[in-house]
Amino acid sequence: MSTLLCFGLGYSAEHFVVMFGDKFERIVGTVRGAERAAVLNAYMAGRLKALVFKGKATAEVERAIGEADLALVSVPPDANGDPVLAAFVEALVHARQLRSIVYLSTVGVYGDHGGAWVDEDTMPRPASARSRARLAAEAGWQKLGARSGAAIAILRLAGIYGPGQNALLQVARGTARRITKPGQVFNRIHVGDIAQAIDSAFTRKADGIFNVADDEPGAPGDPIAFAAQLLGRDPPPEIPFADAASSLSPMALSFWQECRRVRNDKLKRELGVNLLYPTYREGLRTLNASSAP
Repeated sequence: MSTLLCFGLGYSAEHFVVMFGDKFERIVGTVRGAERAAVLNAYMAGRLKALVFKGKATAEVERAIGEADLALVSVPPDANGDPVLAAFVEALVHARQLRSIVYLSTVGVYGDHGGAWVDEDTMPRPASARSRARLAAEAGWQKLGARSGAAIAILRLAGIYGPGQNALLQVARGTARRITKPGQVFNRIHVGDIAQAIDSAFTRKADGIFNVADDEPGAPGDPIAFAAQLLGRDPPPEIPFADAASSLSPMALSFWQECRRVRNDKLKRELGVNLLYPTYREGLRTLNASSAP
C-alpha cells in the first residue's frame, strides 16, 4: 500500500479520502489553520495526519513530500500563482517515490464558447483573472511532471454539488434563486464522481487533461425546479438575469458571462469512469433519499 499526500483538504479531497482512503496505508493532508488540523486529527485519528500549510514551506510538509507515492492537489492559485509550486517545487521534483499527481482544476479555463461543445482539445481562452491563474497553474504542474517524470493528471471540474452543497438545501432553506438567461447552460458534477475520477487517475497513473463533468449541460434553474419537486414544494419564481445581475458577486457574475457545453468522453474512454450520477436528477434523488442531503 502507498502514502497519499493531499495538498488542501477541502470538499472534494475530503470526499475522496472518505470513499477511497482505505486504499492507502498512510494519508497526509494540509489545511490552513491549526484548529482545523486538530479537528481532523481527532476525527480521523489513525487514518489521516493533517499538517498546516499557509503558503510557506515547512520542514514537516517537505518530509511528507519525500515520503509520498501519490499527491492530490486542490489548493487554488492566489495572486502570486500556485502556492504549492511556489513553496515546494524543488522538493516535488526530487521526490523519488512520487509517481503520480492529480491536480484539480476547473472547466472555467475554457472561457466563453457561446454554448458550443468543448473538449480537452479545445483551446482554452479564459476571460477572468481567476481562470487565467488556473490555466497558468496547470502549465506549472505539467512542467513539474516533465522535470520529475511523475504522471500529471489535470482534472477540469464542472460545477460541484453533493452532500451539504446542493439545490435541495437551497430550496429547503429558502435561499434558492431561479435565475433565467436565454441560452445559458452549465455542466455539473457530483462530488462522488469527482472522487471516482481521482481514484481512476491514480490507479491508471494517468497523464494529461480530463474533463470531469456530467452528461447533460442544462439551464441553471433546472436543478432548483427539480429539487422543489422532490421536496413537494413550489419552485421559487423565475428571475430574469438582467434583474438579478446587480445582486450577484463578481465571482458569480463571471460564471454567468460564460456559456459552454463540456464533453466528458475522454473521462469515460481513458479513465474508465462510469458516472454514478450522469445528470443532476440522479444526484438529487440520491441526496433526497439520504438522511443528510
